[in-house]
Amino acid sequence: MQPVDEGWQYRWGDSPFLADGTPLWLDEPDSAEHWHDIAFPSNPPGRKGQEHAWFRVTLPDGEWYAPALYIYSVDIILQVWFRGELLYQYGTFDEHGRGKFEGWPWHEIPLPDGYEGETMYFRVFSNYTDIGLWGEVAILDHPDLVLHIVGNSAESLVIAALSGLIALLALIFALIQRGQRSFASIALFAFLTGVMLLAESQASLLILYQPLLWDYLAAGSYYLIPVALALLISQWLDARRPRLVRWLMWLHLVFAAFALMLALLGLVNLSSTFPVFDGVLLTSLALMVAVVVRNFSSLYREQQVFLFTCGVFIVLLILDMAVAHGFLPWGRVPVSWGALAFSLALISISVWHYGKTQQALHQLTVQLEQKVAERTARAEALAEREVERSRLLALESKKSQKLADTIAALQDCAGVEEAFQPLLQALPQLYLPIAGCFYRRNPGGGYDRASLWGRSAANIFPPSLTQDLSGLTETVLPVRSQDVPAQLCFLLRVEPAQFGNVPEGVLLLERPNLPDVVKDYGTARVVAWVYQSVEKIGITLSGLALRSELQRFSYEDSLTGLKNRRYFDELFRHEREVAIRSERPLSLLIFDIDHFKRFNDSHGHDAGDEVLRMVGRVLENCFRGSDTVCRYGGEEFTVLMPGASREEARQRAENLRVTIAESQVEYLGKQLGNLTISAGIACWPESSPEFDELFRAADRALYQAKAAGRNRVVTASV
Repeated sequence: MQPVDEGWQYRWGDSPFLADGTPLWLDEPDSAEHWHDIAFPSNPPGRKGQEHAWFRVTLPDGEWYAPALYIYSVDIILQVWFRGELLYQYGTFDEHGRGKFEGWPWHEIPLPDGYEGETMYFRVFSNYTDIGLWGEVAILDHPDLVLHIVGNSAESLVIAALSGLIALLALIFALIQRGQRSFASIALFAFLTGVMLLAESQASLLILYQPLLWDYLAAGSYYLIPVALALLISQWLDARRPRLVRWLMWLHLVFAAFALMLALLGLVNLSSTFPVFDGVLLTSLALMVAVVVRNFSSLYREQQVFLFTCGVFIVLLILDMAVAHGFLPWGRVPVSWGALAFSLALISISVWHYGKTQQALHQLTVQLEQKVAERTARAEALAEREVERSRLLALESKKSQKLADTIAALQDCAGVEEAFQPLLQALPQLYLPIAGCFYRRNPGGGYDRASLWGRSAANIFPPSLTQDLSGLTETVLPVRSQDVPAQLCFLLRVEPAQFGNVPEGVLLLERPNLPDVVKDYGTARVVAWVYQSVEKIGITLSGLALRSELQRFSYEDSLTGLKNRRYFDELFRHEREVAIRSERPLSLLIFDIDHFKRFNDSHGHDAGDEVLRMVGRVLENCFRGSDTVCRYGGEEFTVLMPGASREEARQRAENLRVTIAESQVEYLGKQLGNLTISAGIACWPESSPEFDELFRAADRALYQAKAAGRNRVVTASV
């Protein structure tokens, strides 16, 4: 471990946020009046009711395989910002930067490459008595962190198991000897101690990552320990009627019930109940100690020994409480040793009282040692498995980042065809070291090999596949590691598909070859990741295809196939800038069909639609490819002619007018006669020195053509 214990600074309050969601304080120049040095990022001076604090530190240099920042605990929720981005968050921040207590877990924050020498920021909210980071802050590799957690928790886990076993034995004795009520109290005390040690151990999160659940278990057992102790004392001093001890027992029982119930209902934070309980506990312990000291000489020797070990356990709890509230500097208080002392005392008392069962207890001890050895062996096997698993997770994390980069690159493409180029380049980096091949659908319906990677891949995968993909079985989820075939097949589907429900591509991969310790679940995990990656790529390409379709529909007139008014307006603004910059002329033709309403009234709207389609076909044949023809609305059309002078535009318009006048309108086999058009032309800068007047000039020329008798072209003049 590389401790991060130097260079810390703090700042009270919460940072304003920029429009893009980045805290302002990340880029704000350093100022001595804002940031202050602190030995450790916890409980800075001058809190005065503050609930927000920021900490920052410059990360030290180090050589690591998979570096991670390890934090023992945080009061109570935090965000970690690095390089201007949110790197890690625990808890939920609302719009006011506040949030609810969600547990006191340890935190592992993966560090990106090149983190050395850069500043990391910590945003902390706490309505608890303490605020900031707590315990240890260090950098180490993920496998070493797992071993560190397991090593630090092994003692507590073993003692918790021992306490649980003692609780079971005491409960059995309580059932066998019904007159001995103290056995039930001892069983309750041992059970609560074991649960508390297990819930407070860091390794509990490796068993089940539910921090708040473990904190509720720790709080419940911690709050009920005085109940068990008071119950035991009251039973031993029953002849002296210790009412005070019974009142204290009921007080703690009611407190535990109400504190947990209010926390579960969301009326209070679980964290806020600890300071209250600690104050009540200190008072209760002082009163119980006074009662015990006054009657200590009247107790049996074994009861005295038991109370002494309980006292050691309580003293360690008080020391741990003092560390938690900052009265003592941080350190690991061996609370488990107090539980161990209690357990050993209870074992000794049991041996003393039940001499006839010494042999059975000896056998039980041997069995317990065997279980400890087995758990140690399991822990070593788990550590070995975690090393391999961490390597697999590191590779998966790297591949996931590459997949995210690939998805981002695909989303920047204009269409599906353009997106396949970066996709084919990224496929080997996504799926190596697994050998594979990707096939792309050809116009004939078959599949050609488009990308190949891995050793001997050319000998494994054929150069092409048939249209029906015969001999291939698609790999689908869920999969079991023992059922994974030697060759995996994933189909890349793009919706809406050009050829119906036919894949656009086929990905073939060899079966992953993983170490034995992770092969049972790792193979299925890798296959599932590949399946999900292909799904994500397909969804992204489908989004590009859908976007292209929607864009085409938004700019195209469905009746004539010409561009619509929206397209014309956007293109007109673009051509305006091009014409002004290049100083070349730009001509605009506006025309509509003469007496079109009368034609519709006479022959019906379906015949009118046929006229509009006919005009659309004529327009496509009368103008250059560089000219843009649009249906502006109803029977009105526009033609934008970049680079055309006024005379050139007039000639093309005249040619259009003659062509339409000579075209017969035919609908349902009937000749409906001829139609004519009236057109207005304006050219920048010949007709309109002011570009913004170009459209109005052409429109006025159109109205002049109508007023002059229709079936003519009028050119606007300056």
